[in-house]
Amino acid sequence: MDGNGIILSIKNLVKAFPKDDTEMIAVSGFALDVKDGEFICLLGPSGCGKTTVLRIIAGLQSATSGELTLKGKPITGPGSDRGMVFQEFGLFPWRSVKKNVEFGLEVQGVDETKKNEISKRFIDLVGLSGFERSHPNQLSGGMKQRVGIARALASNPEILLMDEPFGALDAQTRNLMQKELLRIWQETKKTVIFVTHSVDEAVFLADRIVVMTGRPGKIKEIYTVTLPRPRDRGHPDFINLRKKILDELEQQRQGT
Repeated sequence: MDGNGIILSIKNLVKAFPKDDTEMIAVSGFALDVKDGEFICLLGPSGCGKTTVLRIIAGLQSATSGELTLKGKPITGPGSDRGMVFQEFGLFPWRSVKKNVEFGLEVQGVDETKKNEISKRFIDLVGLSGFERSHPNQLSGGMKQRVGIARALASNPEILLMDEPFGALDAQTRNLMQKELLRIWQETKKTVIFVTHSVDEAVFLADRIVVMTGRPGKIKEIYTVTLPRPRDRGHPDFINLRKKILDELEQQRQGT
C-alpha cells in the first residue's frame, strides 16, 4: 500500500476478446486507484465490461494490456488476497454451510481447530448461527448469499469482489441484504468492489460510484457519495444523486 492509502491500482487496462478474424475490445483505458477500506460500485450499461474488470482483478481473466497492482504487487492470477462473491451463489450443494465456508481454508491447509474458529466467526457475522449443518437446498436465496459472503471473508482477503451478488433476489430481500452487507463491511473494514446494474443500490452502498461507458468500457464519470450512513432512499439528496446518474446513463444510451 502506498503513502496515500491506495491498496489497488489499475492503469490503462485493456481487454480484447477474439471475434471471428478480428477482436472485440471489451474494456479500454480503464484506470482507477482504490483506497484501503473503500466501498466502490462499478455501474454501467449491460455489456460495458464491469464484470470483465472484476474478473481481471480477481485473476480469473488476464488483461490484454495495462497494469494492475495490489499493495504494490502485480496481479498475475487468482490469490487468497482477493475474495469473490458471485450472483449465482456458487455453493457446493453436497457441503453444509460450515463446510462451504471452510472450503478456502481447507485449500490453504488450515488446521481443524483454526478452521472451526474462523468458520464460526464468519457464520455468526453473517447471521447464520444455527444453520451450520444445513445444506444449500435448505436455504433461501438471501441465506445462500450470506454463505457466499462468509466463505469469501473466511480466507481474510484484502479485497472483497462482488459481481451483482443480490441481482437474483426479490426487492425486499435485496434491500435487507444491502443493509447487512454494509454492517459486515463496517465490522470487517474490508475494501469492496461491487458490480451492479442498479443506480439505487450503488447510491445506497458506495463511497464512490464508477460509471462506465458502453463497450468498449471506459470510465465516464466517478461520483463521490458524501451522504451519511445509514442512507435514506427518500432523502432529497439521495433522490437528486440517483437522478443525476440515471440522466448520465440515459444520455449515454441516446448517444448524446
